[in-house]
Amino acid sequence: MPEQHREDLAFALMLGKQGMRRPWPSSPAEAARWQIKQILRLLDRAEILVISPAAHAAVMAAAATLEPADIATLDKDRDIPMPAGLLVLPEPVVVENRGGSLSDIRAFGWQFVTQHQVLPDAQYPGVQLACFMDRDGPVQPETWRQAVAQARATGSPLPPLVPDGIYGMRADGALADSTERHKEISDEHRRLNTVLNQVAQHTTPPPEEGLWDGGRIKDTYDDFAARYAFAFWRLAAQGVTVLGTPQQPGEDSPRNEPGVRTAIPDVRVIRLANQAPARSSAEGHGTSRAYRHRWTVRMHKVRQWYPSAQEHRVIWRGPYIKGPADAPFMMGEKAYSVD
Repeated sequence: MPEQHREDLAFALMLGKQGMRRPWPSSPAEAARWQIKQILRLLDRAEILVISPAAHAAVMAAAATLEPADIATLDKDRDIPMPAGLLVLPEPVVVENRGGSLSDIRAFGWQFVTQHQVLPDAQYPGVQLACFMDRDGPVQPETWRQAVAQARATGSPLPPLVPDGIYGMRADGALADSTERHKEISDEHRRLNTVLNQVAQHTTPPPEEGLWDGGRIKDTYDDFAARYAFAFWRLAAQGVTVLGTPQQPGEDSPRNEPGVRTAIPDVRVIRLANQAPARSSAEGHGTSRAYRHRWTVRMHKVRQWYPSAQEHRVIWRGPYIKGPADAPFMMGEKAYSVD
């Protein structure tokens, strides 16, 4: 393959998928400046969303069931509720990245773009997905603490949410009407990333039933962000989660009282629409254990055929949560008193 073609292919796979068009950047600094502009554009346009602990757990469990080919069925017009959004998680998700390093993700942002690939006419509707880490999150290596301290000392402190990478997702339902190539595409994706990771033992496909109980995510194939975003959008489109309306302060709003924290009017909360409880464990003479918290979400993935659209769509059965409906939701070592 000619060197120029290899360079075009690399830029198209990295930056073209994110929405950048030719001419390609001449230096890493130029690429970084373009990405900074994209983040600022996102933050200027995005609707602010906060996902509840229970809904977040459902999305995490659903994401665990996804294969690479599932994500290729994404349709931005059908699946994504708004053209630009910033979704803040209830707590950081700790991710073990390629090579074994750790990071945490506290928010996801997205905006619609046009993807530009190798050929001049290879343009596709897409979504630019940005990850944000928690400045004060659980992953605090010494080099990061030094960077935070230095920024603060120079009068330019880092924001609570720090950009940590941009991904590009095709969003025109490229594989929505075909399941024949699903396994081939998923296997090829895993083979490529297995070589990159040099860990051939990580070849187990995801299960049909997803489970998440607050643990660390091992991002073997570098696709956790895309899987989470896809699951979040598709669950919202399916009606498993519901999007609240922006809060309007009433006449009796205590927002002007000192020391009182009130809801931010422009922030919308994502909640579970319904919660199907899992079966409780029987003990002794048929009695059930009394739980003080809710935890463990299971989601069962199916590819539902829609005759009217002549396509299969990934949907989930569930979520299933253990514990009483009025108990706080437990994630990891933390308990939350709201849904």
